[in-house]
Amino acid sequence: MIHFTDADVDRALEGADLEGALRDAFVALAEGRAALQERVRTDADGVKLSTLGGVLPGTGFAGAKVYTTIAGRFNFVIVLFSAQSGEPLATFDANAITRRRTAAVSVIAARRFAPATAESLAVFGTGTQARAHVEAFRHAFPLRSVRVVSRSDARDFASDLRSTADFEVRVCAAREALDGASLVVTATRSSAALFEGGWLCPGAFVAAVGSSKPDARETDDATLSRARAVVVEWKAQSLREAGDLVLANPEILSRVPIIDLGDALRTSGPMGREGGDVTLFKSVGVGLEDVAAAGLAWQSRAR
Repeated sequence: MIHFTDADVDRALEGADLEGALRDAFVALAEGRAALQERVRTDADGVKLSTLGGVLPGTGFAGAKVYTTIAGRFNFVIVLFSAQSGEPLATFDANAITRRRTAAVSVIAARRFAPATAESLAVFGTGTQARAHVEAFRHAFPLRSVRVVSRSDARDFASDLRSTADFEVRVCAAREALDGASLVVTATRSSAALFEGGWLCPGAFVAAVGSSKPDARETDDATLSRARAVVVEWKAQSLREAGDLVLANPEILSRVPIIDLGDALRTSGPMGREGGDVTLFKSVGVGLEDVAAAGLAWQSRAR
């Protein structure tokens, strides 16, 4: 058994088809060829231990992610097994996998529901996931503008983006950032909605990735009321963990279709209700993503 550091993972996944591996994993789940283990959290005296996992027989892998949360800081480890022999294959320092797979899944959903010609991205937050999402979306869409919204000083974040960007980068308030933005990413630790849903432009795609806690939300009921669909990784977990749904007005939520990503990827036609003019992708992170990404890194290690 070998161990992958985060640097090893970044090298292994550089140039690998992570989107393809994750897309195949979600389709396999929708078709009953894969399975998920829901997240379980154990908490004592401010120390939280969480576990989640997945089984992907078609790729030959099964595995689990275990991580701690202490004072708001996360540390992740993945154990990968062979789905043929059952033997352990590798362990991973999984901060890099978590960063990469979360952004890649948002892009997969955006490719399905956002305009292919989307040129403007509004990103809420300046942390690891905000940066990863800008990087992933810049390769998937013809971005000409990125607007950054943060409750803290975002100047360094914006400056770093400008140093490598071929698009405009602006720091602005929420309403200005959303004006004309076809793509929206919320990657914060906020416990309350970050903007009013009425500010979203028609046709906007929103990826809300900041929280998997039932008592925190980044989007409001007005966003839900405008949604043609809420897309989630796996309803069994999302309806329990996603504060954007758990805290929503039940009457509004009952009118909006909630669609598993795997089902959305298996179809090509329109999905959701008529009249809805935005799409909300609510991500909480599922073990299937970690196993698919770790398996790809394992396969790509010798490249």
